[in-house]
Amino acid sequence: MYHKQKDLQLQYEGFLQTPFLWHGKGVFDLEQFAVSPTPISSFNEVIIQKLRLGKLVERFVSFELQQNNDITILAENIQIQQEKLTLGELDCILQQNKKIIHLEIIYKFYLYDTSVGNSEIEHWIGPNKRDSFIQKLTRLKEKQLPLLYSNQSEKYLEKLKLNTSTITQQVYFKAQLFVPIQDIAKEFPLVNNECVYGFYIYPKELSQFSNCKFYIPNKHNWIVNPHPNVDWLNFNTFQNNLQKFLEEENTPLCWLKKTNGELLKFFVVWW
Repeated sequence: MYHKQKDLQLQYEGFLQTPFLWHGKGVFDLEQFAVSPTPISSFNEVIIQKLRLGKLVERFVSFELQQNNDITILAENIQIQQEKLTLGELDCILQQNKKIIHLEIIYKFYLYDTSVGNSEIEHWIGPNKRDSFIQKLTRLKEKQLPLLYSNQSEKYLEKLKLNTSTITQQVYFKAQLFVPIQDIAKEFPLVNNECVYGFYIYPKELSQFSNCKFYIPNKHNWIVNPHPNVDWLNFNTFQNNLQKFLEEENTPLCWLKKTNGELLKFFVVWW
């Protein structure tokens, strides 16, 4: 088994506890999926292959939806092809009560950088500046959601005895947000502020935490809520380990344990 079940359970719990990035209709008029909070249960699905974090989250969403008696999953991960070319994928088609919904699933980590773009939405960027909130919204609006209405999708929908006139489109968009350490108390009008999980800092600012302990989780454990049962590093060892990430222009997510036992999440940026 690729994923240890204990790790999977902590990842699933972290995923469930992550808030939606907005409620109702948000920017670009994208409607967020409405589902009542799911009680934390044992994640008992077996995952035997190495999945990217985004694909793992899709398995978590599927498992969560299956716990809801009002929801029936009709199809998942539908590859839309034109001859041998893959045009894209429809993440999920489900029935919620009597409503048919095409659901696109997104889980992101964004940092708030006012040097990028000219608006609040444009300021949210990926940890390595290789993607952004505005890019994802644009891709959803212009490519991923319109794919449902393409001629190539029609034959897949016919197999499900569905047609686009009866399908509503929504997104399942969760995120963890991180802000400059000096802005940790700032409010952001266009997003759900419960998504602010921590801060980010530059390497030169780390010395203020020299008496703390640190941990660098792997990418799949970025969604895990910090807990004390890990091999904590002292400041010097952490700095040495951190250097490898920064030299490769990777921004790692880290855990911080203060001397009073408080646990925090933060990114150290290379840029």
